[in-house]
Amino acid sequence: MASATEDPVLERYFKGHKAAIASLDFSPNGKQLATASWDTFLMLWNFKPHARAYRYVGHKDVVTSVQFSPHGNLLASASRDRTVRLWIPDKRGKFSEFKAHTAPVRSVDFSADGQFLATASEDKSIKVWSMYRQRFLYSLYRHTHWVRCAKFSPDGRLIVSCSEDKTIKIWDTTNKQCVNNFSDSVGFANFVDFNPSGTCIASAGSDQTVKVWDVRVNKLLQHYQVHSGGVNCISFHPSGNYLITASSDGTLKILDLLEGRLIYTLQGHTGPVFTVSFSKGGELFASGGGDTQVLLWRTNFDELPYKGLNKRNLKRLHFDSPPHLLDIYPRTPHPHEEKVETVETTETSGRTLPDKGEEACGYFLNPSLLSPECSPTTTKKKTEDMSDLPCESQRSIPLAVTDALEHIMEQLNVLTQTVSILEQRLTLTEDKLKDCLENQQKLFSAVQQKS
Repeated sequence: MASATEDPVLERYFKGHKAAIASLDFSPNGKQLATASWDTFLMLWNFKPHARAYRYVGHKDVVTSVQFSPHGNLLASASRDRTVRLWIPDKRGKFSEFKAHTAPVRSVDFSADGQFLATASEDKSIKVWSMYRQRFLYSLYRHTHWVRCAKFSPDGRLIVSCSEDKTIKIWDTTNKQCVNNFSDSVGFANFVDFNPSGTCIASAGSDQTVKVWDVRVNKLLQHYQVHSGGVNCISFHPSGNYLITASSDGTLKILDLLEGRLIYTLQGHTGPVFTVSFSKGGELFASGGGDTQVLLWRTNFDELPYKGLNKRNLKRLHFDSPPHLLDIYPRTPHPHEEKVETVETTETSGRTLPDKGEEACGYFLNPSLLSPECSPTTTKKKTEDMSDLPCESQRSIPLAVTDALEHIMEQLNVLTQTVSILEQRLTLTEDKLKDCLENQQKLFSAVQQKS
């Protein structure tokens, strides 16, 4: 059998958040990773063995989304506290705050030229902001339920959005109109994005499916049912040939879009996986989820000539199990329950800009990289065990209960809306019947008068 060095492999894992990882993004130069968590913090991880990690403090609720600007000089974040923040990704972590949404914000996305930012919210709107003037530009309204995600096309001319109203909409950024609509009768999309060429979109479905649509001819091209739980996130490889998916079934799966089939299943997380992303060059990808860990993987398979990869994987096809080529289990041990290594972090709190930080020595919990000493560079720097930091679980109501209650409220909201729609339809039907009866009476009267 061919060497396993051509398979994806777990390189490192980062432990610092105290609650689920909701979103992550690589810096454009591939040297840093930003993560957003339910613990209300952002963290910025550096890939050098003993580099510093920074924690950004400022959001008052779950941070739902994070993204680097194309030039890497800004970091955008969205939160359930209804705000969007722009951070300078350095030790000081200075931020500016945008307030326009009237409900939790679910996603942020920069245009490819970095001039605009799109935000999606549970207030059923998508808002577009100017980065040059750092001000609100316009809103896009057509969704009838919470908008979960909004993404620019690579050329910036379109925006794709997905909502719990079970639709995916394509918007023209020039005339601010909805120009296309894909609907689903089963589930809604949790996440949606354009492929690198901008010709297709892929959606991550709450109904456990992954769908790829051609936006030029409005056609469903591919439909994958490879997960046993809802699909929470997707990421295209820069080549456009592969798609990686993250699911609540605890796995990552890599799809070969040219062949239209599953080629890898990655086992590494305990619990649901909420986010996944390839680096800008595609040589790495990272994942995060309910186990609070961020896993950094080396892609490897994209270095093989495509035909060679396909030929090798055909030999590995399992016919006695679900149709995937290979289950990858991490070779690097990354215990989920044992004592957490001490990590130093620089805590920043926006405009207060504290001078004394808890600068991070990058114990990234890779056994091959750990060093017995990693001393702080100044006497002001204070090392503290991450277990002492405030976390979501220390609140009066456990996060799991809060999440369950929120889900129940969501479902009640859906039911209320459904009843409201039915009432409207019933009223319309009654009005139409009334009009029909009146018209019939008029016709009858006219016939009688003529006779």
